[in-house]
Amino acid sequence: MVSKHTLRIRSSLYTRPFVIISIANFFNVTSFGFFYLLPLFIKSCNGTESDIGIVMGTASFSSVMLRPWISEMVDRIGRKRSYIIGCLITSVIPALYIMFHGDISGFYIPLLITRFIYGIGLAICFTASFTYVADIVPKERLNEGIGMFGATGLLGLAIGPLIAEIIMDSYGFFLFFITSSIIAGIAFFIMFFLPETYKAEIDPEEVSFFSLLKIKNILIISSVSFCFGVVIAATGNFVSPFVKEKGLAFISLYYICYSGSAIFIRISGGRLADRFGERMIIPYGLASMSIGLIILSFLRDEIILAIAGILSGCGHGLLFPSLNSLIIRGRPDSIKGKLTGLFTGSIDLGIFIGSIFLGYIGDWFGFKVLFLISSLFLLPWVIIFIKGSSYEKDSRY
Repeated sequence: MVSKHTLRIRSSLYTRPFVIISIANFFNVTSFGFFYLLPLFIKSCNGTESDIGIVMGTASFSSVMLRPWISEMVDRIGRKRSYIIGCLITSVIPALYIMFHGDISGFYIPLLITRFIYGIGLAICFTASFTYVADIVPKERLNEGIGMFGATGLLGLAIGPLIAEIIMDSYGFFLFFITSSIIAGIAFFIMFFLPETYKAEIDPEEVSFFSLLKIKNILIISSVSFCFGVVIAATGNFVSPFVKEKGLAFISLYYICYSGSAIFIRISGGRLADRFGERMIIPYGLASMSIGLIILSFLRDEIILAIAGILSGCGHGLLFPSLNSLIIRGRPDSIKGKLTGLFTGSIDLGIFIGSIFLGYIGDWFGFKVLFLISSLFLLPWVIIFIKGSSYEKDSRY
């Protein structure tokens, strides 16, 4: 029989602030999901696979470069204020793409600048929102809370490309970009109904962003997150042109299966990591995502595309909240913004380097080799996490 105390703990997860920020996250990520099809715009402007890697990676580059200051901002001016600034950027920037016409060589630099600024907005949104959620969810349900919040983003990643593909095929890229801007604007206005829960305090022994990397298990989590980012670069930037190259009509099928399986994992197994520990869950997520990429490299039809999406999505659904919870669990509120920044920044660094590196791999050897190489970034970590010897809890901070 469940005690009243347990019921109170469980009911305290889905509070009004949690619901508001989750709705805002859904709209913001739905807008972001449109840009999974940006490689098709680049291709339509005579861009190559390496152009796709460079353009797509530029947003991650800015996220990485400015992450220390963004993380500091989140810990100083608050989570809500930071998120509003980020949402303003992600609302305005998509509309600017309507200025780009013709061959990509005619607007290459302005396109990169636009992607750079958009990356700053995304970095602020992701760092602020996940830090906010870590502040408000019960410690006993940290992994579940982060996972369920992230599920709203995964839902957006499934719906975003689907809406984008319909609009792109029926009305072209002009309405494609305008719609993305409007959807992000909804998130911007929703954020004003969110209470600020964090008050910055002056810490006489303030911890710097980079000094946290001296802690062994934080460095390991950041390294895994980097490799995770490389894989996200593969699935986010190169699936749509690969599917189109294979002559398959329903490009969004992969993202629907990917996000759907990730959401299912969050809902059905959201408490597994809280019960058994993140270190027990992470190897399964790494293996699932790697196998999904290997299967994707042998793409022939929609069945293989769907299976690859389901396996990779399951891996994502297990990995993201587990790694995020592991890096902040037991740490003081005053450095949660920096720790979340390290986690998301490591992913963005992986996306940036992966976008460039895999873009050239695609140019030289084709998509099949690209996805096979991507899978190799995660497989070694399966063994490392199963051994577990590197993961003794460091008591600092």
